[in-house]
Amino acid sequence: MEAHSDAAPRPAEPPRGMILITVSSCVMLYALTITVVNVILPQLQGALSATPEQVSWVVTLNVIATAVATPMTGWMVARFGQRRVILWSVFWFAVSSLLCATADSLVPLLVYRIGQGIFGAPLVPLGQAIIIATYPPERRAWAQGMFGMAVVIGPAVAPALGGYLAEELNWRWVFLLILPLCAAAFLLAFIYIRDNTRGERVRLDWTGFLAFSIAITCAQFIVDRGEREDWFESLQILTFAGVLIASFWVFLAHTATAKNPFINPALFRDRNFTIGLVLVFVYGMLNFTPTVLLPPMLQNLMGYPDAMIGLLLAARGAGMILGFFLAGRMGRFDPRAGMIIGLALIGWSGWNMALFNLDVDPWSVAWNGVLQGVGTGLMWVPLSMVAFATLPTRMLPEASSLFHLLRNFGSSFFISISVFAVVRTAKVRYAELAEHVTPYAEGARLPEVAGMWSFDTVPGLAQFGAEVNRQAMMVGYANSFALYAALSFVTLPLLLFVRIKRTRIG
Repeated sequence: MEAHSDAAPRPAEPPRGMILITVSSCVMLYALTITVVNVILPQLQGALSATPEQVSWVVTLNVIATAVATPMTGWMVARFGQRRVILWSVFWFAVSSLLCATADSLVPLLVYRIGQGIFGAPLVPLGQAIIIATYPPERRAWAQGMFGMAVVIGPAVAPALGGYLAEELNWRWVFLLILPLCAAAFLLAFIYIRDNTRGERVRLDWTGFLAFSIAITCAQFIVDRGEREDWFESLQILTFAGVLIASFWVFLAHTATAKNPFINPALFRDRNFTIGLVLVFVYGMLNFTPTVLLPPMLQNLMGYPDAMIGLLLAARGAGMILGFFLAGRMGRFDPRAGMIIGLALIGWSGWNMALFNLDVDPWSVAWNGVLQGVGTGLMWVPLSMVAFATLPTRMLPEASSLFHLLRNFGSSFFISISVFAVVRTAKVRYAELAEHVTPYAEGARLPEVAGMWSFDTVPGLAQFGAEVNRQAMMVGYANSFALYAALSFVTLPLLLFVRIKRTRIG
């Protein structure tokens, strides 16, 4: 036995810490591109001679491509091995980013952004699967906390950094910034990522894949474009809804009868994972919605400068880092405790924001941002642990890809619902307020408002109308934040169904 072991020594395993740094670098690389492009949309519109409607596809098509490609992660890992998948994903993501920087018209840029979505999609679920498989259960909470910080730091710093580069240089440098990060991530992955199993000749279930891809594409299109197209008043939205229902029915029927379906139904027999999918969908709904609603509210209704808004959003990012750190320290406790505290903090902050008015001070905005950040950080780590705690290791890549697909879709879905709530309830409130705006209204004759508006001149009437609209929009934002808080509190009872089990089937 000794002679045999000397003749065939096993290769040394890479240090766990370096594996964590490697996958975190790869994930931060992709997470950075989620929000960095939003700040250069005005520049792209002018540089590429596009309308606001056309340039918005730069974001929409990237989201759809990511959604379609994410579920393929499990199949790609089984077919090619995790090392090849992560290396080729980083490489082609870098190529797509370089091509984005060289685009001279809108159509090529859209194609290259689709490439960014397709090649970046496997990085997050594969990174999480590698972390779970690498660290023992007693260290997994800490590792997930460090990994989670990488996921949120990119979107947190990207808008400020991208805005600075776009203002000082031009929009192309936002994409060029990604290239050295890609080179570093590729080098680390080449050195430290290993394959625990050899790739297998696994056939892709094309029927299930195409049906699922069409359904996801239609769903993403509806939630991303619904408000712009006036939802189901639009023939385009109705058509996509019909295709969504038909393709999803084909996917379900095929999954129930196929021998090797695209998504393994055995995943849903694990109660923790099934509940985890529901919870991560809710987590996605709660994660990015405030960062979308707060900037236009603070800027358009209260006149906050861009620099101040950036600092207030940074307070939320600081809270998330603190939340991930605390979650890592709480790894030895019942994971449901972290999720309950996290959801409660998120709901509390949402309720406080629902009470905002047009005189809200920066400290209140920052403090509630910190509460949200701590809550989302505390919730993410135990949620990830519970969802994968009782799954076999061989299912981790496929499970992680589905997990992150629902997280991304939850974000898109609830952002659209929240924007819809703001606009529609603001319109209703505007109509109600306008009924009381008459020359005989007592409030209009108060000394403290005299001179701000009047019924005697066209400019005075315009100012009056603008103020009524401002008040109505504030009510719309308050209603949206109340919906955000309600979602957090309603989800709390679901945590009672989580089963605690520390061991994993091999």
